[in-house]
Amino acid sequence: MNIPSELKYTKDHEWIKIEGDIATVGITDFAQGELGDIVYVEVETVDETLNAEEVFGTVEAVKTVSDLFLPLSGEIIEFNENLEDEPEKVNTDPYGDGWMIKIKFSDASQVDNLLSAEDYKALVSA
Repeated sequence: MNIPSELKYTKDHEWIKIEGDIATVGITDFAQGELGDIVYVEVETVDETLNAEEVFGTVEAVKTVSDLFLPLSGEIIEFNENLEDEPEKVNTDPYGDGWMIKIKFSDASQVDNLLSAEDYKALVSA
């Protein structure tokens, strides 16, 4: 299981890459493995401002549909439109081409509430 150390994580199995006041968000290798083959990613919240923990979209796998939870409060500024035609990128490259959204986050102190790679590893190993 791949858990890159430079990223932050949530208990809901999202990863977050922080660059200035922009955060790129996707689901973890663990999450995509648990979901199985992903067939559809829906995000209809672009240009909306949401609070942390609100649902920003859904990911649909062959057997289930899961909500996606926003890790940080802010405005959703971009959706990875490649996922409309190739949702399987979430399975094959969850930390690269399989990213889902970019957020312009509003409260940098919320980053401190995210999990480190070590904390996330402990969560999924429990």
